[in-house]
Amino acid sequence: MGAGRETDVSTEPSRAQAAPRLSQADGHQERPAGAVPAPHQGPQEPLGLNTAPPLRRLRKRAEFTRVNGGAKASSGACVVLAMARAGASDIGIGLTASRRVGGAVIRNRAKRRLREAFRLLARQFARPGCDYVLIATPATAELAWQRLLDDLKRALIRLGRSLEPPSSPD
Repeated sequence: MGAGRETDVSTEPSRAQAAPRLSQADGHQERPAGAVPAPHQGPQEPLGLNTAPPLRRLRKRAEFTRVNGGAKASSGACVVLAMARAGASDIGIGLTASRRVGGAVIRNRAKRRLREAFRLLARQFARPGCDYVLIATPATAELAWQRLLDDLKRALIRLGRSLEPPSSPD
């Protein structure tokens, strides 16, 4: 019985198999010659064409309370407060949402939406050298995006008129 089984076994040597693939941790750690670094993530500004003033986040309570004494415009999506700063060339932005807006997730969503809407509109409608505080309303998180942009734009235009220095009669 044992002899019959040996006749079924091949006497030819088996072919060499491909080398097992090494994981990245065990492979060669350096880049191959001539490799270029990966591009940076996200959109990049064209050199020399970004004329918008930089945005600066308001973080301290004193900055928020100072702006509270300035001009105010409200819309369905939010309330916007603004005040000019002497000798400044950047735009300050602060965001707030009370518990009346909703739970923490809803408040954060409302602030993210306001931040992005302001970023899109700041170049055209915000004045350099001014600080803006955007206060979310309960509608901010659920309002249609275009309606949010329109409401914020309307409020920024109203504030732009009230922040302009009065013209002196000549």
